[in-house]
Amino acid sequence: MNATKLAAPAPREATVPGRRTVFGTVFKARESGIVLALVVLIAFTATQNDRFLSGQSIRDILLGTAILAVLAIGQAIVMITRNIDLSVGSVLGLSAFAVGSLLRANQGLPVIVAVLAGLALGAACGLVNGVLVRFGQVPALVVTLGTLYAYRGAVYFWAGGQQINADKLPQSFLEFGNSSVLGIPWLVLIAVVVLVIAGLFLRNYRAGRELYAIGSSPQAAELAGIKVGRNTIGAFLVSGALAGLAGVLFAARFGTIDAAAGNGYELNVVAAAVVGGVAVFGGSGSVWGAALGALLLTVIGSALAVLDINQFWQQAIVGALILLAIGADRLVAARVAKALKKRDSHV
Repeated sequence: MNATKLAAPAPREATVPGRRTVFGTVFKARESGIVLALVVLIAFTATQNDRFLSGQSIRDILLGTAILAVLAIGQAIVMITRNIDLSVGSVLGLSAFAVGSLLRANQGLPVIVAVLAGLALGAACGLVNGVLVRFGQVPALVVTLGTLYAYRGAVYFWAGGQQINADKLPQSFLEFGNSSVLGIPWLVLIAVVVLVIAGLFLRNYRAGRELYAIGSSPQAAELAGIKVGRNTIGAFLVSGALAGLAGVLFAARFGTIDAAAGNGYELNVVAAAVVGGVAVFGGSGSVWGAALGALLLTVIGSALAVLDINQFWQQAIVGALILLAIGADRLVAARVAKALKKRDSHV
């Protein structure tokens, strides 16, 4: 068989001219739609309560978005490979409690060491997920649902019903969670750096483009010589490392840490990625969209609180946004398939 026929299909975002045009336009439209929704939501809420745009309110929104965005970036990388990581909330909690315990026992420990410890612990958890998915031949949904409970159980066993209070943590660490550079909180700057690095990696490096090929068709990617297993494990490792980093940011921001830290975050993380245009079927999406999705969800939660609306509506709105995003993705996929079929018929 001709080797050319065995080549992996192009990632959904690039390489085939027709698909590149269609998907490029779609993702720009999706991200523009999120920005438009943000502008409308912020404008409406501000007219109802002028405190919504106060300096403290904006700071709280940015800090909340920073943690969720770091998680969503890792989730987007995994979802692009046609997988999912439901354990991120538990990894965050495990990392936050571990770092808190480390700092409580070593008051003079530099902040950078705490950050590296969180990254390492999270990466180890992500590596376990990736290895189980790769060599266990079990769907990622099942594997990470299991590790979600396993990691959370480990935190509860470790904590034993106790919590780490802010007064037991080094002052330098607490200041790190509240200090700013040129008015921008450190936590937000870290999230932006992570976003830029991940965005450039996926767009400009071969390994990043291979993740899209894997998500488009794992079998074809394998035939094309792409190391599907290694890249899949790498994606889970990155997701775990970023969840570990998010745990450090969580501990620095809130100070008080217990075994329930990060409980339920995984659903918001998946929602942020999906709303941001990352396809649940893999092969398309961007970390930029996932970060915007995280910002939108955070603003929705803050706006509903300011408007004194029942939190039930936040869940309903997020659910509707997820269904809308999935519907849009399926519609786009159908149109692209039709366009490709029509083009091939003229070849």
